[in-house]
Amino acid sequence: MLLMLDRLPPIAALRALEAAARHGSFTRAADELNVTQSAISHQIRHLEDLWGFELFARGARPLTLTKSGEALAPVARDFFARLSATLESLRVEDAKGALKISTLDSFALTWLVPRLSDFSTRHPEIVVWISTTDDMVDFAGEDVDIGIRFGRGVYPGLHTSLLLREYVFPACSVDLLSRFGTPSAPADLARFPLLLIHDEVMSSHWGAWFAAAGVPDFPIDGPRFPNTNMALQAAIAGQGVVLVRSAHVDSGLGATGLVRLFDVHCPASLAYYLVCAEGAQTRPRIAAFRAWIQAEAARSQQQYDREEESTAGLSPV
Repeated sequence: MLLMLDRLPPIAALRALEAAARHGSFTRAADELNVTQSAISHQIRHLEDLWGFELFARGARPLTLTKSGEALAPVARDFFARLSATLESLRVEDAKGALKISTLDSFALTWLVPRLSDFSTRHPEIVVWISTTDDMVDFAGEDVDIGIRFGRGVYPGLHTSLLLREYVFPACSVDLLSRFGTPSAPADLARFPLLLIHDEVMSSHWGAWFAAAGVPDFPIDGPRFPNTNMALQAAIAGQGVVLVRSAHVDSGLGATGLVRLFDVHCPASLAYYLVCAEGAQTRPRIAAFRAWIQAEAARSQQQYDREEESTAGLSPV
């Protein structure tokens, strides 16, 4: 006869029955489940009161199942075995397939993509799909698993993890210096074309850098570009001075042919954050990527900090 719904037992009580029956001991069952012996006894008593019959013979040594207990213990054991196998199957299945990541074009090109082969080697079962946009992700309406954004970390309703903080500094080509001369002080940049980004938040970094350099009222103007990558390319071509962020020259400034101007220490006011729908961070594919990218970001952070300490003459923290 099927049990009525109000007589279905709690999971903890079934755990107690299965463990006690398998070990033949309330004490060893309590050790396995990390509870007290009295808790196991209480759970067994709860089942007996719920079902109306004893499960273990009282006073018997060693602990002995009653006829009812012998009938029900294998059922509990089979339930947990099937549940565990099904959950593991779902976990493995969820860990496979495409992981869809939305990020900024500049971050994908200079930082993320060069590292992805390592992630693929570690997790060949996960195929990464990357899309680039400056807009925030609508996880409810878009087919995206993870977003990587550059901002202040305030993303209501989303799970947010800090990835990476940067430093900003001006840089230009040797060719530009040969034509304009080497500036001896930050104020000398007034005779150089400054390469700006259309985005006002990104462009505000120039103001922060000049303030850190002791020239807070410096007039900031010059050609504007839609993104940092384009501004960097213009600087490499000798068209002006660009404000570089650490992650955009991750392989080293020398690899771009640019040189840093001045040793002014100026941390970026924004940082890179990983975001996903609340609760999705524990999904196997997302959890695997989060663990990997956080480890990579930590290594990059150490590199950026060391380089900044060396260039700007800071004392090691």
